[in-house]
Amino acid sequence: MSPPTSAEQPRKKLDPTLKLVLEIGPLVLFFLANSRPALFHGLVGPLLPAAITPEKTAILTATAVLMIAVLAALLVSWLLTRHLPIMPVVTAIAVMVFGALTFVLQDKSFIQIKLTVIDCLFGAALLGGLAFGKLLLPVVFDSVMHLDEAGWRKLTIRWGLFFFALAGLNEILRHALSWDNWVKFKAFGVLLLTVIFALSQTPLILKHEIKPEADTEHF
Repeated sequence: MSPPTSAEQPRKKLDPTLKLVLEIGPLVLFFLANSRPALFHGLVGPLLPAAITPEKTAILTATAVLMIAVLAALLVSWLLTRHLPIMPVVTAIAVMVFGALTFVLQDKSFIQIKLTVIDCLFGAALLGGLAFGKLLLPVVFDSVMHLDEAGWRKLTIRWGLFFFALAGLNEILRHALSWDNWVKFKAFGVLLLTVIFALSQTPLILKHEIKPEADTEHF
């Protein structure tokens, strides 16, 4: 038997703890830069327009730090695994586009709308792909789970609807909350809701999980 080619080699995977840090780190820095912009003045200060209000200083500093942190997280992920999962890439593109608009136009609405847009994109991609017979959720989860087709279909519908619900919630809260409270929702509330939703899917996952033993029964 010939040795496997490089294309057949299993992908390197990030350590789960490091993966969590790379996902949560930019959000924590976003929150910290908004509440303590002076800490990041050396990094972001030269980029800020002159004579802006303290509120805009916080908004623009937090936005710039988020953009830098997201790119740094992507770079670390690529250096360690030599590939990039689709969700972080799409998220990073959205952060850069809407972050740049926020920075140039000095309008916080753009970075707030980013969350709505990205969630709608994910929801539409999952449900739209399912409508055309394509299961995209296994790609999103980067093969960390092994489910039968019925399980993937049910989970895809649930995650698609969850993303749309999260987008709707963001639209409500970005108008109802102050900027500082919205930042808390963005940094911690979204994460908490996502974890709760993911954990609530455990019964479905266990029901449709393909056990390793099942793959070897016929050998």
